[in-house]
Amino acid sequence: MSGGKVFLDTNVLAYAQDLDAPHKRQRSRELIAEVVASGSGVISTQVLQEFYVTATRKMGVPPLAAKSVVQSFRIFEVVQLSPDLIDQAIDRSVLSQLSFWDALIVAASVASGCTTIYSEDLNAGQVIDGVKITNPFA
Repeated sequence: MSGGKVFLDTNVLAYAQDLDAPHKRQRSRELIAEVVASGSGVISTQVLQEFYVTATRKMGVPPLAAKSVVQSFRIFEVVQLSPDLIDQAIDRSVLSQLSFWDALIVAASVASGCTTIYSEDLNAGQVIDGVKITNPFA
């Protein structure tokens, strides 16, 4: 794991609950444990929302169980999305040709001072606004 703060994308948190992907479940749980131990983890309100929807709709987790998991993510620093971050995400999506949702992840990670984003959805190895994208499952 890199030094400094790290941003965990929704897929990292979701795979920790995914019974259908044992390799990714194990890797995501290891990464989450490392991040918790270092105190370097950051997520955003977007990640909390996306996790809940993914867990309940795609993974069949009962709503109250998913809520409990969402509450456990409060151990991480949580970036509150704001109109300014949304503006930054729109600009970043245009400039970097990212989806708006991925650009919002980047904007939240930059705003919180992260050095790394762990995600399988962005281009691994790419550096955007000083934040390196790392695919923990590659």
